[in-house]
Amino acid sequence: MATVVDLFTYPVKGCAGTPLDSTHLTPAGLAHDRSFMVVSTDGVYRTQRRDPRLALVRPTISADGGRLTLASAERGSGDGGDGVRGGDGVRGGEDELHLDVTTSAPRRDVDLFGATFQGIDQGEEAAAWLSDFLGVPSRLVRVPPEHDRKTDGLTPGTSGYADSSAVHLLSRASLTHLHARMAERGAPPLAMDRFRPNIVIDSRPGERHGEDWAAAPHAEDRIRRMTIGAADLGYTKLAVRCAVTLVDQEAGARGGPEPLRTLAGYRRAAGGGVVFGAKFSVVRPGKLSVGDEVAVEEWGDAEA
Repeated sequence: MATVVDLFTYPVKGCAGTPLDSTHLTPAGLAHDRSFMVVSTDGVYRTQRRDPRLALVRPTISADGGRLTLASAERGSGDGGDGVRGGDGVRGGEDELHLDVTTSAPRRDVDLFGATFQGIDQGEEAAAWLSDFLGVPSRLVRVPPEHDRKTDGLTPGTSGYADSSAVHLLSRASLTHLHARMAERGAPPLAMDRFRPNIVIDSRPGERHGEDWAAAPHAEDRIRRMTIGAADLGYTKLAVRCAVTLVDQEAGARGGPEPLRTLAGYRRAAGGGVVFGAKFSVVRPGKLSVGDEVAVEEWGDAEA
């Protein structure tokens, strides 16, 4: 058996995650996950692969999705002086911006991995704050309510501006095993946030060894259907890892060749790419909480 030990939503694609005790799992993933995206003035998505300082932007969003705050992890947060940046619905000092989210502004084309979607531009103040912080001209867009993206994989589904499927799940056992292999190379362990999971699972305390499937590294690779809390999820594919895993999420800068150097030695998928963790679509939405049991309904063969 396994339980949920961490939940994270990433309101703005590429920016820092928000830890949660409980949340609603929507058809597009954890509530508000990747519902915003930073883009160039041409509408092309920004990523930590090119703009690692995105990791230092700490977004928080109200439960109803109507209020978004962007805070600088680098400089700390606070109002700074009179606390006004100007413009209706935007307040905060240079280290923090509070934004009233709009869903009624005109749509614009945005590019995500070469695919064209629609985005709702969130205005000049958000653009100015992000451009200043990242050092490159940038805009902030939101997924429109009519967004109808179809994601691929074994279980088709939908998502916001995620790379692909709605949910990324990773076990602590997989990370512990990676750390052991890295230690053989003399490399120090890395934080879980290098992999930016939505759901982290671990062994259920007190389980008998024979039933403790979550203690085995990469057991998540074999899950095909599972129930967590009030929600059902279906496997789509393994999570192919990229250079984002090289970014130190606390420093907002690349931190060396790990973990890709070590993963490349033992986690290459048959179809190509270095893989770590698994992606899932939402089959039945519902509430998720830390401490929920992970009940696997169907297993399959690992693809790596």
